[in-house]
Amino acid sequence: MIVKLPEGRRTLTTSWLNGGYNEDLGAVFNHMIPHRSHGASDLEGGSVTEYLRIVADRLGLEPDKASGMLTTASMDNAVIVSDSFRGLEVTAIVTGGVEINGGRAGDPSSYYQEDERFEPVGGTVNIILLIGADLPAYSMARALMTATEAKSAALQQLMAPSRYSSGIATGTGTDMIAVVADTTSPLKLTDAGKHSKLGELIGKCVIEAVTKAVGVQSDITPISQRDMLVRMDRFGIDEARYWKVASTLEGENKKTRFIEHLRKISRNPALVAATVSVVHIIDEISWELIPENAGRKAAFSIMRELPKVLDMDIDIPADELLNEYNSILDNWIVVTSWIAKNTMP
Repeated sequence: MIVKLPEGRRTLTTSWLNGGYNEDLGAVFNHMIPHRSHGASDLEGGSVTEYLRIVADRLGLEPDKASGMLTTASMDNAVIVSDSFRGLEVTAIVTGGVEINGGRAGDPSSYYQEDERFEPVGGTVNIILLIGADLPAYSMARALMTATEAKSAALQQLMAPSRYSSGIATGTGTDMIAVVADTTSPLKLTDAGKHSKLGELIGKCVIEAVTKAVGVQSDITPISQRDMLVRMDRFGIDEARYWKVASTLEGENKKTRFIEHLRKISRNPALVAATVSVVHIIDEISWELIPENAGRKAAFSIMRELPKVLDMDIDIPADELLNEYNSILDNWIVVTSWIAKNTMP
């Protein structure tokens, strides 16, 4: 995907090719790597910079006057969102994949970089932000900050999981951005922060574009997230873990029937609501916002009330199932496994 720039455009990009601040670029582009690479040496040209120069040249662009971004997300899944106020217009062009390498700032790293070592991973959220106003360089840096916050807000609203911790993703490890401002515009703006109208437009466009792009590329949507098993995924809990627990409980041990029923009740909106309540308690404990003992007490109360929440005419043997020495998650799996096993048709 290519955005050709008329004269008079300032750019601020995170690209290896002509990255940083420039006033003479003729184009920015977003490029899907055609095959999974295991490092910079696997790329044509032997480095990311040379590869981008080769791509620019093949696209008919002047390599010294272009800046490019890389991703494994498809350009067919790009989303373009524009918004305006009076004479000011902002456009966000986004491709987004987070299902493989979504991460949270501060997660354990994948590598220590030396000699421009680069390890591309599937995914990446790339943003091209076009601003129809004249911004000085420092305001473009502020626009980049606002756009980054908006990207993280979109991923947190979707509860997109990190693949490197049990946290919620704030982006991926390979995200890139290009901010473009128009020096020929009569609009001279100096504030792109959240208090300004420009910052508001940037936030709205990026949140909407990232939300839609992640939906079409990674199938992470508000609807797909309405599932207990999906919400448990960031803690490494899957159907196999549920069956391992369920097979130790009293009752019929038929794995296929159990898994089918588990998948069905997992999408019960009431159970999802209870799940996210318990999960958020776990998050708040990890962030040291509430004491662990208080969090466990609240979580156990939710578990005891699950039949009532789910409108099920059964009584949970809470004293037998709940174990104060086990984690909140372990107890949750035991209780929900018991419910799934004892409500099979």
